[in-house]
Amino acid sequence: MLRYVLHRLIVMIPTVIAISVVTFVIIQLPPGDFLSAQISELQAQGEGVQTERIAYLRELYGLERPLWQQYLQWAWGLLHGDLGWSFEYDRPVTEVIGDKIFLTVVISLATVIFTWIVAFPIALYSATHKYSWGDHGLTFLGFLGLATPNFLLALVMLYFANVWFGTSIGGLMDPVYLDQPMSWGKFVSVLQHLWIPVIIIGTSGTAGMIRRLRANLMDELQKPYVVTAKAKGLPPGRALVKYPLRMSLNPFIADIGNLLPDLISGSALVAVVLSLPTTGPVLVRALQSQDMYLAGSFLMLEAFLVVIGVLISDLLLAWLDPRIRFSGGQAR
Repeated sequence: MLRYVLHRLIVMIPTVIAISVVTFVIIQLPPGDFLSAQISELQAQGEGVQTERIAYLRELYGLERPLWQQYLQWAWGLLHGDLGWSFEYDRPVTEVIGDKIFLTVVISLATVIFTWIVAFPIALYSATHKYSWGDHGLTFLGFLGLATPNFLLALVMLYFANVWFGTSIGGLMDPVYLDQPMSWGKFVSVLQHLWIPVIIIGTSGTAGMIRRLRANLMDELQKPYVVTAKAKGLPPGRALVKYPLRMSLNPFIADIGNLLPDLISGSALVAVVLSLPTTGPVLVRALQSQDMYLAGSFLMLEAFLVVIGVLISDLLLAWLDPRIRFSGGQAR
């Protein structure tokens, strides 16, 4: 076990380096940069350009240097916790994403909990009552949830909330707390507004989890060891929970690799529709405006969380499912 963990940690190093190179190349692909685009926009509006400020930023971040030198400077800053300067917000990247990351993590964790709480009992019922009226009804709702885009559901809820109740359900807190530091009142306001984005974002994830867990559990219930356990008189509840349910939890564990980056990116389209102060709209805006250090920091953070999430899910799967071994199929 320890040998496997050390091997995976060593493999992570070249993986993260390769991802950083690809990320840097991608954010450099569009012609020009934020500063040149800003100069063109100011000149088109007939406004003056602070040439000294532009020259200082270009020199500070080496925008006139070769790409490989820019990459080394950017990567060296990442290793020391310097995420760079956001040209769009004219602030360090850490200040731009600080509070927004906290709100994104709150929404994402609440969505994960909502998904598991709803999906688990529904999938359990559907698998143990397959092809019943309840199973057919829940299956229909699951397909409906999978077929409905989250941003479309958000638009529908915004419309009906305005038509039926004459109010807006957008935002994540009361307007008085916007741009204010975190406090107990702001935290309570976030909790009061949290259920709307959680339901909207968690709909498709819940539907997908129900389908996967139901299919896995139905397959496990047909295995000979379940039939043997029932023939030996093992109570139905214990025969279900002891092994089949445990073996069917693989989708929950395997999804950890996707859940961790979602804590940062969130659902960008839903955040834009509902005007949520999360990291999703910031990332979209950074990509549109070629704010390279802000966009690159987001992408690298998500990539790192994917690598960590895959490692955690692999270790948990090997512990949960005795059929998975670290030796990769070597003869015993």
